[in-house]
Amino acid sequence: MLPERASVGLVEDDPVMGGSIVQRLELEGWDVTWWQTGSEAVAGLGRVAGSLDLVICDIRLPDMSGEAVFEEMARQPNAPPFLFVTGFAEIDQAVRLMRSGAVDFMTKPFAMDDFLKRIATGRRSTRAGMRLKEYVLGLSPAIQHAEDLIHRYAAHNLPVLITGETGSGKEVAARLLHQVSARAEQPFVAVNCAAIPADLLESELFGHEKGAFTGAHQRHLGYAERARGGTLFLDEIGDMPAALQAKLLRLIESESFTRLGGETAVPFRARIVAATHRALAPGQALGFREDLYFRLAVLPVDIPPLRQRPEDIVWLLDRFLENAAARSDARIRGFSALTEEAALAHPWPGNARELRNRVDRAVALTASEWIMPGDLFPDRSGTQARPGFLPLAEIRDAAERRQIERALEQTDGQVIKAAELLGIGRSTLWEKMTRLGVRV
Repeated sequence: MLPERASVGLVEDDPVMGGSIVQRLELEGWDVTWWQTGSEAVAGLGRVAGSLDLVICDIRLPDMSGEAVFEEMARQPNAPPFLFVTGFAEIDQAVRLMRSGAVDFMTKPFAMDDFLKRIATGRRSTRAGMRLKEYVLGLSPAIQHAEDLIHRYAAHNLPVLITGETGSGKEVAARLLHQVSARAEQPFVAVNCAAIPADLLESELFGHEKGAFTGAHQRHLGYAERARGGTLFLDEIGDMPAALQAKLLRLIESESFTRLGGETAVPFRARIVAATHRALAPGQALGFREDLYFRLAVLPVDIPPLRQRPEDIVWLLDRFLENAAARSDARIRGFSALTEEAALAHPWPGNARELRNRVDRAVALTASEWIMPGDLFPDRSGTQARPGFLPLAEIRDAAERRQIERALEQTDGQVIKAAELLGIGRSTLWEKMTRLGVRV
């Protein structure tokens, strides 16, 4: 199951459960160290923490809690990731542990196949050795951190709140969360709370019965019901009317709702993922319920603006160009070096959405095989000073990083062959990869 032999620490006082886990993990190729009390685990982990890929820890131990073991280890450098298991699950406890840094939380009894998948995903060496090309949202460390969180959240059913500026890619992140979760075969239903008039939003979200109001000639299933067991994505949740916020809170807490004009509760089986460009934390958002915020922001993820991740600019240019060119008859080879430099210097106030729109327009209007700066920025006069200049060193580093990543991808990660493609020595390539943070 695992690509290499790995080490795990197990903190479990139940001899039957512990023995079963040890036996199965050793069959799967793990090296297992088993402690049956919290004090033994703290002492043992202090010696071997750096060599462990994962710690599986029970919550209830005879001498101390598993959470206390975790807090002790969190103070140590190079602490391994923790996966908690418990027979007494509480949602508040799970939320607290995940926010404190635990990689996962499982309730006993669990299916062993699911358990093995979760520990393989959570282990340290899996994350450290993740190939760059496996990321789908971008190349920058900031967006890859967000993507790592999305993959961790995918195994849970708790609400997720995605924050970020308009156009930064919040819905793209929500769709990725849905695609990598166990709900992928179920519907993904997106609702823009700012685009639907307030007097219609309740009916659209929860549905209505025949005769509920003038013009309701038949029963209408709302978004919450159409989502079935999939994902209900509430975009721009900060613009939801106050009266409807209370009903959404009731939906989350009771996992049911009532159609407008109806009397029978309808079970709600979907997962709620919300997104906003507004600051909704207590004291920051006028008119947004604090209790609803805390229910929605159980698992938060922030999508940074494009200006804070210049490594993604050219990467996104190439992908949007590929999509735009596929819909066009134009024969376009790519962006000129001047265009890439102009894109790197642009502040991108509209984020990835602005970038995509500019690429679509450039593909439609360009008369050349290469997209030039005037194609991407036709609204910029030739004498106008360009705002948001980046230092030349940053532009040069971004270009070098991009070429190194392309060479490594083309050679399937073989550094020697990548160095040959780039026309530099192997040691020089290693030095650049280390300095620029490029991983194999």
